[in-house]
Amino acid sequence: VQLQASGGGLAQAGGSLRLSCAASEDILSSYLVGWFRQAPGKEREFVASISRIGRIPYYASSVKGRFTISRDNAKNTVYLQMNSLKPEDTAVYYCAATARDTDYSGRYYDYDYWGQGTQVTVSS
Repeated sequence: VQLQASGGGLAQAGGSLRLSCAASEDILSSYLVGWFRQAPGKEREFVASISRIGRIPYYASSVKGRFTISRDNAKNTVYLQMNSLKPEDTAVYYCAATARDTDYSGRYYDYDYWGQGTQVTVSS
């Protein structure tokens, strides 16, 4: 299983970007999918996840109300819509997936498959 993250780039503070996570196989509809990010010199942190059943979203407090995670099973893709971006959102963003039977996990080691990361840079 391979995950491909895309959509990163440069945005101004207050702007928006949409990240996409596409899978090589038809698995995302039956997997918990999460987004994590890692800024230089910092640990990888949870951003958002969406459950495989019910499409239940969970968000880190730092992005709640600004980011929206969604999935399109027909396209085997999970999206992260990022609005009202802040300079502190600058990081490499990774999507990840797991078949673990849970609606949520914010722990990176619970995820089995990872995309390659996409850089998001927010200027002030």
